[in-house]
Amino acid sequence: MTIRILVTDGVDAEGVAVLTAVPEFTVDEVPTLPAAELLRRIGDYDAIVGRSATRISADLLKAATRLRVVGRAGVGVDNVAVDAATELGVAVMNAPAGNTVAVTELLFGCLIGLIRQIPRATTGVHEGRWERSKLMGTELKGRVLGIVGVGRIGGEVAQRAHAFGMQVIGYDPYITDERFAALRVGRMGALDDLLDEADIVTVHTPLTEETTGLVGARELARLAPGGIVANLARGGIVDEAALVAALTSGHLRGATVDAFAQEPLTGEHPFCGVPNLLLTPHIGANTQEAQRNVAVDVCKAVRDALLRNELSRSLNVAAINGAAWRELQPAFVLTQRAAAVARALLAERGLRAVARLSVRCGTELAGSGSALLAAAAVGALEGVMETGRLNLINARSLAEARGIQLSVTEGASGLAPFAVEVMLGGGMSELAVAGAAPPGGTPRLTRIGSFHVDVNPRQTLLILTNHDVPGVIGRVGTLLGDATVNIAEYHQARLAQGGEALAAVSVDGEVNEATRKALLAIPDVLSATVVQFRPA
Repeated sequence: MTIRILVTDGVDAEGVAVLTAVPEFTVDEVPTLPAAELLRRIGDYDAIVGRSATRISADLLKAATRLRVVGRAGVGVDNVAVDAATELGVAVMNAPAGNTVAVTELLFGCLIGLIRQIPRATTGVHEGRWERSKLMGTELKGRVLGIVGVGRIGGEVAQRAHAFGMQVIGYDPYITDERFAALRVGRMGALDDLLDEADIVTVHTPLTEETTGLVGARELARLAPGGIVANLARGGIVDEAALVAALTSGHLRGATVDAFAQEPLTGEHPFCGVPNLLLTPHIGANTQEAQRNVAVDVCKAVRDALLRNELSRSLNVAAINGAAWRELQPAFVLTQRAAAVARALLAERGLRAVARLSVRCGTELAGSGSALLAAAAVGALEGVMETGRLNLINARSLAEARGIQLSVTEGASGLAPFAVEVMLGGGMSELAVAGAAPPGGTPRLTRIGSFHVDVNPRQTLLILTNHDVPGVIGRVGTLLGDATVNIAEYHQARLAQGGEALAAVSVDGEVNEATRKALLAIPDVLSATVVQFRPA
């Protein structure tokens, strides 16, 4: 089936070309559509790529029964219902780095424009006024710049601030001490500490529940008289009413704002007419270079997600640290299939409702435990629940919604560097299945319960338990041959001679129910479990 992609909001042509160059894709490029029209059309598409003008609501996502990917040509995704996308298994991708320089340069342009009164100066000259004596300014050099959010843009701001001779301090509880040191930014332990020392405060955080109203009346009052505030991030981080009050009272010398709680801004907004307030219409990313960069970045991410299930750029899939996504693909496949094996064997024992799921991984897989846990959740849930989409994006939330307790241990002792162990349980029953999957290698199951095996879980895995007596392997092989089931690998394991044995048989194609029942009829065969793996 052709993969269909809807591109809207005037995404840069170089980005669109990344998609149109793929023969498997059909790309429909349209202007920003009314919400009702988009809702009517979205069901035909596997992906949508846009900017900030199109709102990807929960209702729209529910109507998008084919949708696999949402691509946002820009940084912010506040126009996307990310939680709903996660629940539905839709990847949300953005382009976090493409507009970094554009926003940083605009910030310093606005700050210089504000402290040198450039808007007033140019307006006056155009209107025939020569007000040189009234246009006394100040310099950035020697000022203390407080950066709230020392991520990509905050880091770029810090580097340029040093070039202006500014002292730079920052507040960001999610950034390491090493990054602060590398950027030569003094770390403030609390926002209040930054406000007490800064002459100029600039915010560069996403808009979340934690950051909404982060800088309000109380925070603005902590700034020394004559302070300056800049918000070129997202509207709502700086409380707009509090900012108006601080400017009109004279407590703040000035402010510059490029992002607003409600856009577009109208002439009735309280900001309009406020002295020493430099306003721009959300143009932080509006450079030709930035729009080209974010379009190309996000379209490459969408392309790779659709063609290769490459989800490393997805905002709503577990993050991968220290390893490339493709290098970890064998580990994902192994983990998902190990969980599927454990689920099938527990079901054979009568346990239908899994209550616990844990993953342990070796040292070389440390940093990817969350994603491996999501892969295990896929394996535990596939085939046992009704959902149109079950993948790494929504598997954890779906498992938790079913009351399954999830846990992960990274760098677990007793495991090889690239080994993974998945344990499923419920009540008094539990079962662990382990294996190894080095980068670029073939996944191998190495343990099922107490039995040590060595088998590649390819298309279908047949797991037999039997009495350890002569002749069983031959009879099983003959029966499968008669049923035209081709054996790829056959590994027999036992705990002690004459006791119970386990066979892990990797076969091509499917093993139907009639063949399974025939296997159970073989003398000394105790159980026969068929695990059919879905494509990786």
